[in-house]
Amino acid sequence: MSQVEQESRTQPTVADPVPLGLAALAVTLFLFSAKNADWTDGTDAWLGYALASGGLVQLLAGMWEFRNRDVFWATAFSSYGAFWLGLGLYVVLLAGATDPADQANDLGWIMLAFAILTAYLLLLSTQINQAVLAIFVSLEATLIILFIGNLTTTETTVQIGGYIGVLAAICAWYTSAATLLNAMLRQPALNLGKPVLNNLIPSNRPR
Repeated sequence: MSQVEQESRTQPTVADPVPLGLAALAVTLFLFSAKNADWTDGTDAWLGYALASGGLVQLLAGMWEFRNRDVFWATAFSSYGAFWLGLGLYVVLLAGATDPADQANDLGWIMLAFAILTAYLLLLSTQINQAVLAIFVSLEATLIILFIGNLTTTETTVQIGGYIGVLAAICAWYTSAATLLNAMLRQPALNLGKPVLNNLIPSNRPR
């Protein structure tokens, strides 16, 4: 096999889906958090985007990452895509049939389940860069606070979760934009930071 053929086989078959997946996360999380922060006067603008952007687009990004053999982002995007799809379907199909207290209890347990998932993704994100770590730190805080706020039916706590969720969305937007620009320019134009713990996983193992 010639060198040209070898190089062509090692090239990624799809573009890097990370900027797309993070953009979808940022948009949906921002709308959801703005609702929780009580900034919006409308109904549930986040709901359609939970199904389309946060759900479908992130799920697609996760599948493409499986094709790229990036197990971290494949797991993260697919899981959060399922989170938004599940949350959206819950609101559409079940929330109207329950009273507000039961609905808050359900949402609290949903937030706890994904806070557990986010906890180990946060630990593993220390291997990537500081920008990605900032996303998962703020996202973990958002989910924990929303878990507490919903289970205790404390509106102020849910609002605080909304504020931190907006911060997480901003972190995701920045990381998406920086990753996209760096890929387009083929050089680090925007800083993403270094891995915080670069020896947690041996370097000879795939991510």
